[in-house]
Amino acid sequence: MINSHQIKQKIFPLIKAISIILISSAIALQLWDIQALITHHQLPTSLNPILIIGRLALLAHFIEGIIAAYYANSKNKFPLQYAAYTFFVGTIGLLELWENPEH
Repeated sequence: MINSHQIKQKIFPLIKAISIILISSAIALQLWDIQALITHHQLPTSLNPILIIGRLALLAHFIEGIIAAYYANSKNKFPLQYAAYTFFVGTIGLLELWENPEH
């Protein structure tokens, strides 16, 4: 029978890899949008829903990064390292930080 630890070992790396790709893509898309605004161009309107979802994901990950930095700092760990890691992998980064207080 598969327990929760085995599920974490199999699924968390996949979720982390997908999250890193999607957050990096959201950053690239936001930068493209900013560049288009600066150069007085416009992105295709079909990208508007993706831009909105990307902004929400970036905001959520930013908040998670702040939480990770605060928690890591309170435990005398490396706050910037944990913030950056959690920003890119999302909630899983927070779960790992909270589940491994000795690391």
